[in-house]
Amino acid sequence: MAEDSQTSFAAGLEDVVANTSEICYVDGKEGRLIYQGYDIHDLINGKATFEEVIYLLWNGELPTASALKTFTDQIAGQRALKPEVLNFLKTVKKDANAMEVLRTAVSYAGIYDDDNGDESIDANVRKATRLVAQVPTIVTSYERIRQGLEPVEPDRGLSMAASFFYLLTGSKPDAFTEEAFNIALILHADHELNASTFSARVTAATLSDIYSAITSAVGTLKGPLHGGANEQVMKMLLEVGTVDKVQSYIDQALAEKRKIMGFGHRVYRTEDPRATHLRRLSKQAGERADNTAWYEMSQVIERTVMEKKGLNPNVDFYSASMYYSLGLPVHLFTPIFACSRVSGWTAHVLEQYRNNRLIRPRAEYTGATDRTYVPMDRR
Repeated sequence: MAEDSQTSFAAGLEDVVANTSEICYVDGKEGRLIYQGYDIHDLINGKATFEEVIYLLWNGELPTASALKTFTDQIAGQRALKPEVLNFLKTVKKDANAMEVLRTAVSYAGIYDDDNGDESIDANVRKATRLVAQVPTIVTSYERIRQGLEPVEPDRGLSMAASFFYLLTGSKPDAFTEEAFNIALILHADHELNASTFSARVTAATLSDIYSAITSAVGTLKGPLHGGANEQVMKMLLEVGTVDKVQSYIDQALAEKRKIMGFGHRVYRTEDPRATHLRRLSKQAGERADNTAWYEMSQVIERTVMEKKGLNPNVDFYSASMYYSLGLPVHLFTPIFACSRVSGWTAHVLEQYRNNRLIRPRAEYTGATDRTYVPMDRR
């Protein structure tokens, strides 16, 4: 350890307080998730819309009816992609990783943003509005293009939850699908200084533009230990195949000390409150699809992991079977996460800009300090 170090090392920055924020509070001991003072359960049970939650995250207060209509109309009016971005999606190879395409498309969109180069507060809010509106359009448009289909023209009259399915399939979803997806979007909207949000704030703290910050966040979310976990959960369920094979599969995996994705959390010491709602939605979605096998398999896995490891499911575990039962392809699970979390990312970036200080932590140096250069002819 270097002699001038003033603080102790914490692996993975665990429990290190890096900044202050009014946006989101995660109470790990009580298992609570709070957006701007509102418990996530209260927002879900009160039938909040995703648009309301975005407004709340950005402004600190729930909108009035007129304010919500204006805000919703602003987002809906920005869903269409610039021709340059759409052309990029049409030229990229069809077997590319969807998160890699999203990462690049977000950066590309920043070049053609109408407010590019304007770093005023108002301009950044307009950019944030375009980002939350267009990330779903990027995801769904590329998915259709890779299937040999034309992208769907956005419908301004649809909610963000309904719009995603419409842009993906060309058909408006039923009421249950819209409601379930709306809840999922709310649950994934923000989670304090998670890895992708932290990377966004680090980028913004250099006074780089908001598109650069969100590009950083997308790249971070791509990792399987962050946003990619629910894809891994569904791949595991598909590999197991049937309920009667679950127990032996999990027993063997635990005996071999393999990680069971979708369990445990860096912050929560009790059940992830998001999992509470997603468990219910997974069951309901399976029942509506007349196939509860994925939910039943998940139940067995949850009981086994709890009994043998004492770990609770996190947000990724039941979102996997819920999304799959809604007919969403597995490779879109992480991009869907981004469609929601971009609301939190932009909230944090806007907050960072309002009271900025460069984020520059120290590393605990563990290398040598007194080595002497050896000339080439003596090595």
